[in-house]
Amino acid sequence: MASDIKYEAEIASNALKNPQRVVFITPKTSANVRGDGGKRVMTYPHLILREAIVFQVVTIALVVLALVWDAPLEQTANPLVTPNPAKAPWYFLGLQELLHYFPPVVAGIIIPTLVVLALVVIPYFGVNIKGEPLWPAGSRNRFIAVAAALLVMVAMLGIFEAWTVIAPTLVVGIPALAAYFLTDGSPAARFLRSRPASWWIMSWFIAVAVTLTVVGTFFRGPGWSWVMPWR
Repeated sequence: MASDIKYEAEIASNALKNPQRVVFITPKTSANVRGDGGKRVMTYPHLILREAIVFQVVTIALVVLALVWDAPLEQTANPLVTPNPAKAPWYFLGLQELLHYFPPVVAGIIIPTLVVLALVVIPYFGVNIKGEPLWPAGSRNRFIAVAAALLVMVAMLGIFEAWTVIAPTLVVGIPALAAYFLTDGSPAARFLRSRPASWWIMSWFIAVAVTLTVVGTFFRGPGWSWVMPWR
């Protein structure tokens, strides 16, 4: 009988031990049944030791690189001479590239604020928790909405002549729309058909950020004009 089983509560730190646990289910919760998680190990020394080894390897590699190659420093700073172009650090060159196309309020305040707010707010909404594909069966209306949104975005970017944003937008948007017409024949088609909307949005965000940073780093010369880095 279940009433004959005795349970004892204790405090222990042995992660390899598999104690018998009692789960209390309230009316507002449901049972979460999972399979065997496999063998468990302690954080120390198993994880800490591996992290220490990786830290030492990375440190040695950085020291060797510093001994072989000099840091890409420019001449001594002169407050009387302004470099042309005056570029921000590489991690801000994406925003500086946006300033080339949009007004300062839009590129420097509105767009970064919207990105930060999206990163803060989105986790609190149950947006496609199951990771369903962007194009489920009978998604004609969704296809029309996505195609219209992409067309409007490209048109607005074209008005500002923001070509460095239009290019990655089309690189991600066209395969996303083409996946609607694909069948599950080849592995590539199955891969594109199974991607959720969050995957496409994140791919677009990364493509735009990388493109803006690369263009601002290598293809912008005096007066923020377009130059070829190999000339």
